[in-house]
Amino acid sequence: MRPDDPRLPTSPGFWRSPLRGTWFTSVLGLVLLVGITVLFVTGLVSYAAYNPDLAPVNDQTPDKGILGFYLFSWPTNPSWLYRVTQGLHVTLGIALIPVLLAKLWSVVPKLFTLPPARSLAHALERISLLLLVGGGLFEFTTGVLNVQLDYVFPGSFYPLHFYGAWVFFAAFVAHAALKTPTALRAVRERRQHRDEGELETPRPDAPTVSRRGALWFVGGASLLLLVTTAGQSIGGALRRTALLAPHGGADPGSGPNGFQINKTAAYAGIDAQETGEEAWRLVVTGRDGRTVRLSRAELLRLPLHSAALPIACVEGWSTDDQWWRGVRLRDLAALVGYDTDPPDVLVESVQRHGAFRRAALRANQVADPRSLLALQVNGEDLSPDHGYPARVIVPAAPGVLNTKWVARMTFGDL
Repeated sequence: MRPDDPRLPTSPGFWRSPLRGTWFTSVLGLVLLVGITVLFVTGLVSYAAYNPDLAPVNDQTPDKGILGFYLFSWPTNPSWLYRVTQGLHVTLGIALIPVLLAKLWSVVPKLFTLPPARSLAHALERISLLLLVGGGLFEFTTGVLNVQLDYVFPGSFYPLHFYGAWVFFAAFVAHAALKTPTALRAVRERRQHRDEGELETPRPDAPTVSRRGALWFVGGASLLLLVTTAGQSIGGALRRTALLAPHGGADPGSGPNGFQINKTAAYAGIDAQETGEEAWRLVVTGRDGRTVRLSRAELLRLPLHSAALPIACVEGWSTDDQWWRGVRLRDLAALVGYDTDPPDVLVESVQRHGAFRRAALRANQVADPRSLLALQVNGEDLSPDHGYPARVIVPAAPGVLNTKWVARMTFGDL
């Protein structure tokens, strides 16, 4: 068969949908131009929130080098900061899936165009297009699998998604630089009749829906995903609308401890005997090796403070503000020699296996008066699933840095 045989995908006549056209693709492309830029920025913000340059235990992306140029000390104000940025990242990413798929469908004939490269510039454009398509599918697929806790891909999500994002966005920027002027012109100069561009088929089938109708369909699908996802980060009554979101549906259980969890005590392998009153002790180490060991009863006799803070996780879900009560982290630092200007702290859990059983917090997080080693929540002792006998709660920190089942805290420069 010849490459221009209409039975082959290399022939323009093979692709017969009348919906494909420069205007249709341009509208989708401009939506993605804005949406993907927001996704990339909020993704970088999420990475910065982990304080990956503080200590190796926080960094799941080794050898990042220059790709960590923007990192900064993650703030504790406002306390809902990570809840908003990561909620936006996940919700927007899910809502853009129909737009991405429609855009890829609209340009798929170009992937089969022959010859593969007519010039050096054309070859570079084709390479960027392959990186763009492959990178986009990879980032959206791994992102969706992560928020659903389906880790079917090889390796750790963090480095895969991090490096994939940089490859994808580099191709995205190159493609946007080449195509945005054309897209803007196509949207401004759209005619009522069929477009005349390289995306139109020379042998169109009879239309069953207009291009405007197809855009309404894509927009409706995105809106449906938005309203069935956003409630997980907004909370309140809207949480029940998050049918397709991670951990969609009602909060687990009821009562003071009846709010969202990610990892149960059973899943983490927590032995109730280890966390019982007789066996459990918090080991706090500080200046010049000074160490104290505190039972839960001794912690309860220290000055206790309260803070209303949410939990927000990388998967995009968050809780409403919960009323936590416990010992301030800076007061624990004072017990081991840091009476003023508390330093960083390494927090270690009773949990022995799995990611983030250890986490590091910056000095500004330790110093915040709302940062607690929480012993109670909403007027009741912590449940085992929420970290009994003690857990960390820090304003604006990603959920995995709010370590549960705390066993040891080491204050000092990390």
